Amino acid sequence: MKVTVAIDSLKGSLSSLEAGSAIAEGINKVYPDAQVCVRALADGGEGTVEALISGMGGEIQKIQVTGPAGRKIDCEYGIVEANMTGVIEMSAAAGITLVEGDERNPLYTTTYGVGEIIKDAIKKGCRRFVLGIGGSATNDCGIGMLQALGFGMLDKDGNQVAYGANGIKDIVKITTNQVIPELAECTFRIACDVTNPLCGPNGASAIYGPQKGATPEMVTLMDGWIEKYAALAKADFPKANKDYPGAGAAGGMGFAFLAFTNAELESGIKIVLEETKMEDYIKDADYVVTGEGRLDGQTVMGKAPIGVAHLAKKFDIPVLAFSGCVTKDAVACNEAGIDAFFPILRAAVSLEEAMATENARNNMVDTVEQAFRLIKTVSK
Repeated sequence: MKVTVAIDSLKGSLSSLEAGSAIAEGINKVYPDAQVCVRALADGGEGTVEALISGMGGEIQKIQVTGPAGRKIDCEYGIVEANMTGVIEMSAAAGITLVEGDERNPLYTTTYGVGEIIKDAIKKGCRRFVLGIGGSATNDCGIGMLQALGFGMLDKDGNQVAYGANGIKDIVKITTNQVIPELAECTFRIACDVTNPLCGPNGASAIYGPQKGATPEMVTLMDGWIEKYAALAKADFPKANKDYPGAGAAGGMGFAFLAFTNAELESGIKIVLEETKMEDYIKDADYVVTGEGRLDGQTVMGKAPIGVAHLAKKFDIPVLAFSGCVTKDAVACNEAGIDAFFPILRAAVSLEEAMATENARNNMVDTVEQAFRLIKTVSK
């Protein structure tokens, strides 16, 4: 028996590879000779660097950059030397988990560190990038990132504006004479699964600002500043389209990449599956196993398990999914290619107990073992 396992992380409990290893153990308890291929999986958010570096044979780079609150922090990204691809999670340098208390304020949080990562990767030879932009703490339209790459976001006195959304209101001129020249040679695949425009009631400030610490008054101010900035950018940068689906992603980071770099916004799971050549590992399998922390009605909206299921169905391969928990509307997953799914929780316990790594791993092993015992029984 050949089984390909590609499961997203169970956030707070198991990484993608840890969950995959537990699944392999459960299968091998029933089929000791089964060939179980475990592939890391992510949908463009947390865990994307791990999934791509594991799947593409890359190496982790450790550097120090400017964090969202303006302090230096240590962070990681990946480089795949085979095609000199830089693999970056925006959240490593500008993530919401990196700020607490009063620091969680989009008027001041910056994406400068993201630009520093890109610059470091360029210096090391990368000209191709895969970048996940989920989980940001910022609403600065990516001006911090652009400043780190050499763009001039200048105020009336010709000085670089301050970090954060506060700086946007002071921009009167955008210059490119100091941009690192290699940026023109770079391409960016941006994992983006939202379609929000940059401004307005469905824009970056209104929809995501409150999650990042913005008050209603701040949302109104930021949206107005960003609207004016977008018009200023459009005058000299034709690709600066504030209404493009996804321009409002990650506090306007989608807009920054579209307007100022050679970038495309794409489905996160599509990028991960293509870059890791997942189809090659699925097409000859007898079973495919996938899953994530919570299977629900939203899973079918471009989440990682459905991407895996769609690949498997190209070859008419049965798909099983395992999850920390499932909801009633998870039945939509059956219509989207997952033949059967199983919650791994095996007793009434507290959330903390359920999410403990050792408990989650044991529950995964035991649940998978029983599912494959059923397969063995009906196969006789």
